[in-house]
Amino acid sequence: MRVFITGVNGFIGSHLAEAILRETDWEVSGFDLASGNITSLLKEERFTAFRKGDVFKDGRRIEEQVEWCDVVLPLAGVAKPAIYLKKPIWTYELDFEQNLRIVRMCSLYDKRLIFPSTSEVYGLCGDGELKEDESPLVTGPISKMRWIYSCSKQMMDRMIFAYSQEYGLNFSIFRPFNWVGPRLDTFKDAEAREARAVTQMIYDVLHRGRVSLVGGGNQRRSFTWIGDAIEGLMAVIRNDGGRAAGEIFNIGNPFNNCSMREFSVMLIEEMKKFHAFSQQAEAAKLSDTDAAEHYGETYDDTDNRVPSVEKIERLLGWRPRTPLRDSLRMTLEWYAKAGKAGAEYL
Repeated sequence: MRVFITGVNGFIGSHLAEAILRETDWEVSGFDLASGNITSLLKEERFTAFRKGDVFKDGRRIEEQVEWCDVVLPLAGVAKPAIYLKKPIWTYELDFEQNLRIVRMCSLYDKRLIFPSTSEVYGLCGDGELKEDESPLVTGPISKMRWIYSCSKQMMDRMIFAYSQEYGLNFSIFRPFNWVGPRLDTFKDAEAREARAVTQMIYDVLHRGRVSLVGGGNQRRSFTWIGDAIEGLMAVIRNDGGRAAGEIFNIGNPFNNCSMREFSVMLIEEMKKFHAFSQQAEAAKLSDTDAAEHYGETYDDTDNRVPSVEKIERLLGWRPRTPLRDSLRMTLEWYAKAGKAGAEYL
């Protein structure tokens, strides 16, 4: 199988490329703005091509790779609340308009598309457990820019289904629920207050001495170890018996649901166990921050988000295995060992 990944240098893309080269005989081709996370992979014979470029400018180079491959994963996109609140137009242009071009290429060349949707599409849905084919997708007021990311992804999901209905597009869609692990974001992102939860909190403990909890940290999320998540995604790609075709799958861990306050307390507890972090972790404080003050007036949020994984377990045999505390410990082990090799992240 030939797999083409845009955003291959990112958090999901780099871990996926590693898994493919480690566990299968598939070939990989990648496209991204940089290659720092995949430098060692580029030496692999089955990493057949890496194209450095911008999805906004290099459409022809992307099309060439779509023609070459069997499966396309367009992972390039915006997934950080701090960014899509500041740059809503760019978020829409990248997450919807540029990826729609790739969807059309897949339809034109009869390639299988595996699209990264998001748990954000469920928005303010009040279901206790979010189900791919049943839960309503509920977003907030137009003035709250939080939802432009959600709407961009939801509209892409709907367009993919439309292309399947009208033109026979072969597709699967997966919805990540708060995947965590090494290389999620950099400390440069965190310094600018643009990193996601785990990276931002580690940085804040080490460099600010306190963790800011937006809205008191009462929001609940379901965190998923990147290793488990990639196993789920690999099952979608393998598509045994064609059971992933035309389906949407949540990839998350409902057993790791906790409040952001509980998450931060657990993270600090684990940091205290590492010599490299223990001094700062012992002194770290928690502080409540007003959401509008932290993110601006266009921010909005949902109280809880718990994925149903019944469908992916039933059809593909995948189930998350890693508890949250173990996920945090393994993430911190990576940071502790990164040293100069991980300077970008430290």
